[in-house]
Amino acid sequence: MRISFVLIIGLSWLAAASPAGAREPKPIAPGANPLIDYSGYVALTKKVGPYRAKRLLGMAEFRQRAAAEGALLLDARSAEAFRRGHIEGAVNLPFSDFTAESLAQVVGPDRTRPIYIYCNNNFRNNVAPVMTKSIQLALNIQTFVNLVGYGYPEVWELGEAVDMNDPAIGWVRG
Repeated sequence: MRISFVLIIGLSWLAAASPAGAREPKPIAPGANPLIDYSGYVALTKKVGPYRAKRLLGMAEFRQRAAAEGALLLDARSAEAFRRGHIEGAVNLPFSDFTAESLAQVVGPDRTRPIYIYCNNNFRNNVAPVMTKSIQLALNIQTFVNLVGYGYPEVWELGEAVDMNDPAIGWVRG
C-alpha cells in the first residue's frame, strides 16, 4: 500500500514537472527527407539477399581469391579496430565512411574489380578487435548491400566463422 502511494505521488510530481502542454513529438511523414529512402533500402536488401547467398566463400577459397592479382580485400570495420588487427593484405575503409567518392578512391576505376569482405562476425573468438555483433546487424550484411548499391557487383564474402588464431587466416595484430 505504501509503495503504491509513493508511486502515485512520484508520478504526480513527474506530470507536474513536465512543460505545460508537452506532447509526444509529431512524427515526420515518410519521405520528408529527400536524402533518406528507407523503402528504397528495404527494396535493395531484398534484391541483394539472394545474390549475396550465392557469394559466400569458405576460408580457403576466400583467402586464395582475395590474394589474386587485382582483387581487393576490404575491411569495413573502424580504423581503430583495423589498426588493432586485421587479415593480412586487407585495406581499410570504415563502413561509416562509404560514399561514392571514397569507394571509387579505394576500389579504383574498375567497377567489376573483385572485392572480398569480412567483418567481426566472421571470427568466433569474440575478443577485441573483433567483438561479435548482433547476428541481424552483422556489418557483413550492410557492407555487401552498400557495395552492390554503389555499383560494385563483384562482392564476395567470407561465409564462415573462423578462429582468428588459426595461422591460415593470416591475422595481423596491431
